[in-house]
Amino acid sequence: MEGSLPHGRPDTRPVTALTPNSAKQFILDNTALMAPPHVPELLLHLADEAHDLWQRTEDELVEIGLPPPFWAFAWAGGQGLARYVIDNPDTVRGKRVLDFASGSGLVAIAAARAGAAEVVAADIDPFCATAIRLNGEANGVRIGFLGTDCIGTDAGWDVILAGDVFYDKSFADRLMPWFATLKARGAEILVGDPGRSYMPKAGLEPLAVYEVAVTRALEDSLVKRTTVWRFA
Repeated sequence: MEGSLPHGRPDTRPVTALTPNSAKQFILDNTALMAPPHVPELLLHLADEAHDLWQRTEDELVEIGLPPPFWAFAWAGGQGLARYVIDNPDTVRGKRVLDFASGSGLVAIAAARAGAAEVVAADIDPFCATAIRLNGEANGVRIGFLGTDCIGTDAGWDVILAGDVFYDKSFADRLMPWFATLKARGAEILVGDPGRSYMPKAGLEPLAVYEVAVTRALEDSLVKRTTVWRFA
């Protein structure tokens, strides 16, 4: 997931260095279980204006050893993609699914709830392992976690789901050959994107368009027009 964290007034209270091993208590202390606006069937541990995490600047996060916590927010592309999967369960039912750059695990949870045979959430942020486990438990599903950079690999997934991944040119340039290779051997690749800068302009079929409510502090508007695309 991507984006910039909202900057508020700095929190002047002492901070404690974080490690992935202490992530669970940190997540529970700094988020609340709430339903993303576009996927009200699901619950996630999310940060909002009431939480310290919302107010911390990126410099403060570095000080406590926390990568930008994209897992604490429900991004527009992920919400649109999760909505599509829940509304079209045949997309994943009985299949092996990879949710790439999973963040909170929203899309992975949607796939599990829609009847996927196996779901793996991949994210290189080690805190996502704990966030996704907690979010999976909150929704009564079990999600596998892959914490390594899996671009260029192939574990035989039937469906690859990716929300909000085309925000950076170098990242997009790595993704496209990988997606093309997976598609060529028969994998289905679905992407949720609210108009990020480096979304490919060709080779995609639109499946659905949603108006997704988001937070102005994270995005440039209160509603993001989000498209779910299939690699054709």
